[in-house]
Amino acid sequence: MRTQSSARERDQSESHEIRIGDRVLPSRFFLAPLAGYTHLAFRTALRELGGLGLATTDLVHATSLLSKNRKSLELIATSEVDRPLSIQIFGSKPDVLAAAALWLEDHGYSGVDINMGCPMAKVNSQGGGARIACEYDSACELVSRVVDAVQIPVTVKMRLGWDRDNLTAPELAAAFERLGVAAITIHGRTRAQGFGGSVDMDGIRQVVEAVEAIPVVGNGDVRSVNDAQAMLKTTGCDAIAIGRGAMLDPWIFRRLELAAQNKDWDFEPTPDEQVHFLRRHFRLMTEQHEEYSCKLFRKFAGWYGARLGIPEDLEDRLRRFESFDEFEKIADEIRSRHGERESSVATALVKVPNGPVERW
Repeated sequence: MRTQSSARERDQSESHEIRIGDRVLPSRFFLAPLAGYTHLAFRTALRELGGLGLATTDLVHATSLLSKNRKSLELIATSEVDRPLSIQIFGSKPDVLAAAALWLEDHGYSGVDINMGCPMAKVNSQGGGARIACEYDSACELVSRVVDAVQIPVTVKMRLGWDRDNLTAPELAAAFERLGVAAITIHGRTRAQGFGGSVDMDGIRQVVEAVEAIPVVGNGDVRSVNDAQAMLKTTGCDAIAIGRGAMLDPWIFRRLELAAQNKDWDFEPTPDEQVHFLRRHFRLMTEQHEEYSCKLFRKFAGWYGARLGIPEDLEDRLRRFESFDEFEKIADEIRSRHGERESSVATALVKVPNGPVERW
């Protein structure tokens, strides 16, 4: 069992690369999977800004993937520039998840991540997500079946536990390492917390200390370089996975890369760069989803508005636009009126699911 100090020493002395299984990743800063957001266009747009070490897809239902469900195939869509990438799968049946992992390997994917952390009721009610981690033997059987089915690295993302009385993550992490899992991503909240409350740094540290050698990736509420550095220092984790923070600031991975190189990371993208990112993300989305992109892109408005300097009335229009031409007109107006925005708080932060998870 490794200690917190040894994990810190390794992080400070080694290069910024990190190895997960047979994959050498260029950075210790990863894009965490976010349902409805971490699709191909978003991943590609972020990669073009620099600094992203590994991206993981939105969670994909294993049964739907095996049945070649259209939505599932859209979620795993990728490209030559979308590397390195892991596909996150979920479900409760070991044989089905193993078959899905094998299907992914046979189709050229390089990594599989098992979701044991999703707090959403619709996932947990099917026995998937955070529910799996409630049953030690069942969780181990599922992981063992998936690991044994493939040669590519298998990782697991989970929460600290179901609630404060059931903090199962350290014990499970140790067991999963023995079963051959290549890395653990740990979100520092329980399922009962949802997205509310504070991330438990001590809980993440306990997972780090529970494993012998595999990387532990910390996750939760990292929205700045300072947040990431604090998590690395406090928990001894080997890497950081960022979800909502990447939507609040798409340049966060570039900033972290510069900080790791002891370079100036506290820069401000120019207005042209900010509007270019907005356009680039949308155009990448249209390559996959065509006209339907107008609907899919609307939910990003509340995340991007404050960071990209979008005036509130234009942010509102971004939530309702219906055509390519309308988007381009709005983008032109954003550029001409850039900086008029009064609020620096992202609208989406007010709307992130909170409170009793049973109501989600």
